[in-house]
Amino acid sequence: MAKPGNRASNISIRVATPEDAGLVEDVLRRSYPPLMAASYPPEVLNPALELMCRANPGLLQSGRFFVAFQSDGEALGCGGWSPNRPGTDELEAGRAHIRHFATVETAIGKGVGKALYKRCALDVSMLGYRVFEAYSSLNAEGFYAALGFRAIEQTVLRMGPDVAIASIRMERDI
Repeated sequence: MAKPGNRASNISIRVATPEDAGLVEDVLRRSYPPLMAASYPPEVLNPALELMCRANPGLLQSGRFFVAFQSDGEALGCGGWSPNRPGTDELEAGRAHIRHFATVETAIGKGVGKALYKRCALDVSMLGYRVFEAYSSLNAEGFYAALGFRAIEQTVLRMGPDVAIASIRMERDI
């Protein structure tokens, strides 16, 4: 068991691969529906979850997406980063983007998300990026704020022609 103050000591992180799609989708389904339910009405959340709970093949192939495990091998979280803004090919010099972060409900507050963030920050800092941007769900704003992100604006994240969800664009220096 992890010691207080060192809660992430029993968490291991590895690069996800396309073969991990099912594993990642399991993590997403164990995270997003229960954690987002209080922040969004069902008529908004349910169509979004159909898209959000799918593993992103591009991220899984990128080498920039990770899975976090506890010592017994149970997957507790996932997340990664990309140089392009989500849903676009838009690049901005020095800016990287947090992507598809999720922690299973039973592991919230145990250092999983922070460990994933640190792994991403290590990558991007070695590559010369200076700023991280995240599109936070309403329920995750506190998580990102605790990592040093600041809210820039409330926005709507479009996921398809008929699917959109309120979000908060946040950023932090790396």
